[in-house]
Amino acid sequence: MEHAPTWLTYGFLYLTAAVLAVPIAKALGLGAIIGYLAAGIAIGPWGLGLVSNVQDILHFAEFGVVLMLFLVGLELQPSRLWALRRPIFGTGTAQVLGCAAVLFALGALAGLPWRVSLVGALGLALSSTAIALQSLSERNLMRTQSGQAGFSILLFQDVAAIPILALLPVLGAAAGDGAGHTPGELALEVLKIVGVIAAIILGGRLLLRPVLRWIAKSNTPEIFTAAALLLVVGIAYLMVIVGLSMALGAFLAGVLLADSEYRRELEADIEPFKGLLLGLFFIAVGMSIDFGVILRSPGLMAAILVGFLAAKAIVIYTLAKLVNIPYQERPVFTLLLAQGGEFAFVVFQAAAGASVFPAETASLLIGAVALSMLISPLLLVVLDRALLRRYAHVKAPTAEEISEPQEAPIIIAGFGRYGQIVSRVLLAQGFRTTVLDHSVEMLEVARTFGYRVFYGDATRLDLLRIAGAEHARILVIAVDDAEQSLKIAKLAREHFPQLQIVARARDVTHWNKLRDVGVTLVQRELFESSLQSAHTVLELMGLQPTEATAIAQRFRAHNIALADRMYPHHKDRAKFIAVAREGRNQFAEQMARERQESAALDAAGGAYPGYEAEKAGEGGDAIASAQDETKNRT
Repeated sequence: MEHAPTWLTYGFLYLTAAVLAVPIAKALGLGAIIGYLAAGIAIGPWGLGLVSNVQDILHFAEFGVVLMLFLVGLELQPSRLWALRRPIFGTGTAQVLGCAAVLFALGALAGLPWRVSLVGALGLALSSTAIALQSLSERNLMRTQSGQAGFSILLFQDVAAIPILALLPVLGAAAGDGAGHTPGELALEVLKIVGVIAAIILGGRLLLRPVLRWIAKSNTPEIFTAAALLLVVGIAYLMVIVGLSMALGAFLAGVLLADSEYRRELEADIEPFKGLLLGLFFIAVGMSIDFGVILRSPGLMAAILVGFLAAKAIVIYTLAKLVNIPYQERPVFTLLLAQGGEFAFVVFQAAAGASVFPAETASLLIGAVALSMLISPLLLVVLDRALLRRYAHVKAPTAEEISEPQEAPIIIAGFGRYGQIVSRVLLAQGFRTTVLDHSVEMLEVARTFGYRVFYGDATRLDLLRIAGAEHARILVIAVDDAEQSLKIAKLAREHFPQLQIVARARDVTHWNKLRDVGVTLVQRELFESSLQSAHTVLELMGLQPTEATAIAQRFRAHNIALADRMYPHHKDRAKFIAVAREGRNQFAEQMARERQESAALDAAGGAYPGYEAEKAGEGGDAIASAQDETKNRT
């Protein structure tokens, strides 16, 4: 009888374990991650012993984390990533250095050598990107303040892993058990790192889109899928060659493609592989838990586990308060970052290889990290069922979820300062509306004043369907966040083409992007109020009200027309600026000529009979013209 190939045997074992364990864990309310970890323990060396080469599987399964970071990068346009630079390098630095300092102090107090304390503290300060992002996504917290802060910290940790790993050979050499790098070798390593990152950025800007366009023209879906996987595998390979994080490289590639026309197709192609490999990663973590070390030193293992979790939790919760994360979100934020992370496995194994500390110490630390990744999802379940429910009962307002289809002809997404005015005007005229907002605090304010607002994220297609988007006539996009606004507009244009979309734009850039996705009824949120302020200032400077009105309305009409002229060039910065300057200069010259003519007429004796009436009539013509422009384009 022939034996089955190894890959077939292991594939059968992984899939069987996952298919059995995950549904059971979900049915018990424990979550998919716990199911995967339990499956790994069951088939691993300390369970049924069906799998032995755990480390090789763990390395392969890390590719699931790489794919996850690539997809996260696809959701982050470069402009948005630049906007996150402060939380990434500010909050991220505070978390890593704060946790490392406290853990180092605890190690020193316990009498450990300073090298062991330092490396242990740096490794334990890192958190699990896979578990944290998965848990945030499951709870729909990625767009919350805690989700953004957590993501920023996790991204910084990926970057911080690079100097931590570079430090290990130096510490090993200082201990007398290895050879350190010469200054020339260190400089060469730095150049290699900078070169690879520059190649990824330049390649993403110059080569990736033309290559993907060429592949897409072949009209062979499986080849496009293969190209998407090749892209991620190739970048991961480049990063490994220079000793960088595979996940960081994949994230950079995702960010560079976030603005491309192939973003959605790449997401659809990569998503199934990400889910399967991420599950395999969690199974491998479960298999990697060395229960032998735990059984030999249970007291020491418990002390390390409880000690580092408690120390990190104190630092992270304090940080959450300092950055003003809402109190309801702090427990989950703290727990997700307090656990150990995947990079700790790499750090501690590399430290043992560099003779920074003995292999037994590395096994203890790796075991503590693996156990923290095992119990964190369990503690999250406790938070969901007990602590967070108590918070919601005591202080947090309840949210009226949309559970039945709505039939109002108008849907308003966002009930902030902008959406409230729109809603109040419509309600005063007797029009029925369905109002959505994802801020619990805003719902509490709305309920206080007697408004009915549904809790929900309008960027979700299923929620828009329940809100009645298939039958509604008008969608008002009044959300404050420009990225959310664009996502809602794209969903509505793609799935509900009958909807007339009236959108709020934060500025001209946002206005142009809304026009790009086919939205024509767009209002810049500060435009009208700014004109009103200008009108008031003109009156205070001595102009007659009719003259101030005429000037303001003529500027309004001019600016609307100029925006239309500039729109075709908004992706060509030089041309865009040139058109803007030309329009501004033309308007300034026109107004200067009119002032001169008016002064000359005044000097000639007050113009002619009916001059002031004509001036007012000119203002009226400008108002009518502006209204016509608004009706067509807004």
